[in-house]
Amino acid sequence: MHAWEQIQKTVDYIEEHLSEELNIEALAEIAALSPFYYQRLFSRLVKKPVNEYIKLRRLAGASEMLMSSQKRILDIALDYGFSSHTSFTRAFKQAFGITPEEYRGNPVRLNNFVKPQLLFNYTLIDENMPLIAEGIVIEICRLKLAKPEHFIGLSIEERIEEMPGGGNTGIDGLAVLWDTFHKRKSEITEIKAGGDEIGVTYGSSKAGYYNYFAGAAADSEKIIDGYVPWKLSEGEYIVCTFEAEDFEHLVMDAVYKAHKYLFETWLPRHQLKIMPFAVERYASHDLETTKMEVWVMMSR
Repeated sequence: MHAWEQIQKTVDYIEEHLSEELNIEALAEIAALSPFYYQRLFSRLVKKPVNEYIKLRRLAGASEMLMSSQKRILDIALDYGFSSHTSFTRAFKQAFGITPEEYRGNPVRLNNFVKPQLLFNYTLIDENMPLIAEGIVIEICRLKLAKPEHFIGLSIEERIEEMPGGGNTGIDGLAVLWDTFHKRKSEITEIKAGGDEIGVTYGSSKAGYYNYFAGAAADSEKIIDGYVPWKLSEGEYIVCTFEAEDFEHLVMDAVYKAHKYLFETWLPRHQLKIMPFAVERYASHDLETTKMEVWVMMSR
C-alpha cells in the first residue's frame, strides 16, 4: 500500500466517525504507522494537522446541519464532537467570522475545508479517459474554439488566501457575487437566452490578490455600464469535465477537487503551458445541474 493510501484510509475513517471520539493513536494504528510518522505524513499530504483537520470537518458537517435541520444548536454541537454550545460557537466564529446563530438567521455560503481525495494527487489519466473516485467523475480532453464567445457579468477582487478551496475558512465571497449577479441577471437584455454561465479566475495587479468574474453568455461584446465583459478567445483549450451526485456537491466539493487535479497533477505532469486564467463553465446554476467544465487556454 502506498503512503497516501494509508492516510486516505484514516481520512475516510474520520469522515465516517466525526461524531465520535477520535485520537491520534487509533488513527495511526489504522494507517499502520507510529503516531509520530502518522502525524507528519498526514500534515504533509492533507496540508493540515490531524486535530485541526478533524475540527474543520466537524464544522463543515455542523454548518450543513444548521441549514438542513431545526435541531437545537447545542444538539448539533454535541452531534459533531464539541463539548458545549460555547466551545462550538467559539470554533465556528473563529473559522467563519460569524456565530452559528447568525449563520442560521442569515444563511451565506461558507468556505469549508473539503475532504481530500488523495488519489487525484497520484493518478494520471490519458485524454478522453474518465477517472472515477468517491462520487466524482473527471475527464479531460482538448477542444478548439473556432470563434470567440462573449459574456457579461460582475467581478470581484479578493485576497488569494480567501480563495474557496484553498484551505482557509470563512464566508464565500464568490457565492455572494454569484447571488448578486443572479438577482440582476433578468435586467441585462444582452444576455443570450439559454446560454452558459461562467466563472473566471484571473490575475490582479495588486500583490496577494486575484480577480473573479461571474457572468453569462451575451449576444455581443457590447459594454454595459455597471457590468464587466469577458471574451473567451478562439484557440485551443484543455477542458476538464466533471460530474457529481448533486449541485451542492458539484459547487462545494467537486469543483475544488477538479481544479486541484487539473492544475497540480495533470497539467504539470503533461508539461503543458497555459494562459493565466481558468474558466468554470456551467449550463446553469439550477439545482438540477450536476456537470461542469473547467477550461484553460493553451499558450500560443
